[in-house]
Amino acid sequence: MAQVYRGGQPYPAGYPGRLTPHEVRTRAFAACRRGVDPDEVREFQARVADELAMLNETVRLLSQENDRIKRALRDWQTMHARECPPPQERHHNSGHW
Repeated sequence: MAQVYRGGQPYPAGYPGRLTPHEVRTRAFAACRRGVDPDEVREFQARVADELAMLNETVRLLSQENDRIKRALRDWQTMHARECPPPQERHHNSGHW
């Protein structure tokens, strides 16, 4: 696998880190003969950075909600385990049929 760099440092374990809105906003591109309009590029970078910031916030909120639900489930399971008696050993032929 080719070594990939970001910000002058190799990605840890070969996987990219999260791209930040600041990196998107401040990324500079080399000029070329048939380049693009720099104002359009900056406008697009701003839109992408804003959306990235919104998505990062959504991920953070969903992670918090996920943790809250996991804690509630764990608490419910603990409470349920205390209230329910352990199952008695059943005979295989003692059922209704």
